[in-house]
Amino acid sequence: MSEKKRHTEEQPLSEVLKSFIRVNRLEKGITQVQVEDAWKNMMGPAVAKYTHKIQLQKDTLYIQLTSSVLTQELSYGKSKIISNLNEELGSNLIQNLVFR
Repeated sequence: MSEKKRHTEEQPLSEVLKSFIRVNRLEKGITQVQVEDAWKNMMGPAVAKYTHKIQLQKDTLYIQLTSSVLTQELSYGKSKIISNLNEELGSNLIQNLVFR
């Protein structure tokens, strides 16, 4: 019988997970989930209730809302929302914000 060789070099779990995500090309999906969570955490349950769809394409975040009044209100603070979301995400991932 042959035994499987184990990689004996110790690595932090965070590095192993990053490697796994990179090898399996999961970055895009994980980033999408992080953006959705950041939106819900930052905007709160009242706005999240009217949020229908959140989609990140390249550096633009598309938010589909079910309330035209809320869409209009949030459009006045786009730059502040972008800044807060990027701070929550820990990177300058979002450059543009489009409400639909």
